[in-house]
Amino acid sequence: MPQWLIILKPVRAGMADHPTELEQTIVAAHYAYLRQALTDRRLILAGRTTDKNALGLVIFEAPDESAARAFMEFDPAVRQGVMTGEVRPYRVALSREEP
Repeated sequence: MPQWLIILKPVRAGMADHPTELEQTIVAAHYAYLRQALTDRRLILAGRTTDKNALGLVIFEAPDESAARAFMEFDPAVRQGVMTGEVRPYRVALSREEP
């Protein structure tokens, strides 16, 4: 199945390290959304940078660009406006399997 990359950026500087209560709630829903995608075996990996310029990366599978865009747009963090997202086609070339 085709793979896709979502690049996520917080809309408010400092949100990643100092979220408001509302942002915390939305990011918790974002995490649960990605966790469900992992359970459903759609998510390949997700994570974020840990410096002051926070950036999130999500690599996942979807049948086409329309489905990939829908996956991003349904993410609570994007849907509720605390992060912006950009979808790009992607292909994992190498991956380490966990023991």
